Amino acid sequence: MSVLARLTAPAAAAAVTTPGDRPLVLGPRGLGTAADRLFQPGADGLSAPTPGRPAPARLTGRAGASVPHVYCPGPVRDNVALGQEVNDRLVEWAEEVGIYAGQYEALSTCDFGRLIMLAHPGSDDPDRLLAVAKVGLALWSTDDHFVDEEILGADPQRLGSRLTICYAAVDPAHLPAAYAPTLERALREEPVAMAYRGALAHFSRYASATQLARLRHEICVMFMAYNQEAEWRRHPRVPPVWEYLVHRHFNGFLPCIVSIDAVAGYELPPTEFADPRVRRVFTMAGLACVLLNDVYSRTRESETDTDLPKVISVEQGCAEREAITHSVEIHNELMHTIEAESAALSLLGSPALRRALADIWAWLGGSHEWHATSARYHHTDGATR
Repeated sequence: MSVLARLTAPAAAAAVTTPGDRPLVLGPRGLGTAADRLFQPGADGLSAPTPGRPAPARLTGRAGASVPHVYCPGPVRDNVALGQEVNDRLVEWAEEVGIYAGQYEALSTCDFGRLIMLAHPGSDDPDRLLAVAKVGLALWSTDDHFVDEEILGADPQRLGSRLTICYAAVDPAHLPAAYAPTLERALREEPVAMAYRGALAHFSRYASATQLARLRHEICVMFMAYNQEAEWRRHPRVPPVWEYLVHRHFNGFLPCIVSIDAVAGYELPPTEFADPRVRRVFTMAGLACVLLNDVYSRTRESETDTDLPKVISVEQGCAEREAITHSVEIHNELMHTIEAESAALSLLGSPALRRALADIWAWLGGSHEWHATSARYHHTDGATR
């Protein structure tokens, strides 16, 4: 279901070293330190964010079922004015490029600028935060304009072709001279493509070539996952839980999470980012966050949408409350694993890796705060959703 359509819908520790792994080359190699050690400023002078302690949260489903104990840190900072500035600039930019035409008041109410402010406490620069906010909104607009919202032109039958053309704006395609103008015209006529072009141009002011390539890769992976979702729509079926989790592994919040170092003004070395153990933490974080999104957003979902509680309910034949509980348990398992493995990796890697791992934890805490408080998911009767 569309990000914006939901605004108006009815409410309703273990060691990480495995046989064959080579240890990261910098830093001490002992395991077993408590996860709290990861989140303290190091002697290297990098003041990594210090997340608050995980606190229980309560979620309400369509039937009013209450689900306790979402395991997640609290936000590192909550600068309301900064979030508002980023949000205002983001909505203005959306209007400039033409995504979400005629829906800018609803877009503003989503308060995605606040999400980015909460999730990226490594920077107080509104322009840096706006750069990654544009990337996030370009991704959301792809889902809405191409997959979910017919009023915005979504058509699952044409998705693969549209995504491929749109990706030519993400990773510029260079055609022979006779054909290049036609491609350029097609890109300029597609607001989503222009959103990506503008977002990546802005992001490149702060990202190295390696960080930009990293982001492009994750966008490409997400495009692949959009095609899987379209297949479920073209041939209506509810996927089994394992398949849905694979989908969410690739269709989550990873593009924004892998941008944490660029936004904060440092760079995680490519050799460490590519290490399978580090990659595992990044991808589990993207998955954990989007599964929590599934739980919070389902009161806005249409009956044709797919989310984790729904696929659990269908597969196990259980009631909504039980499916939501199991969804939260899956999220919590991921969070405990991220915490434990990050603590271990912090002893093995560079100062930049320690900072990145702390920033991932802070990202998860900020994102949860937004999900738990956003008017997009929590409203009173008559309030703008």
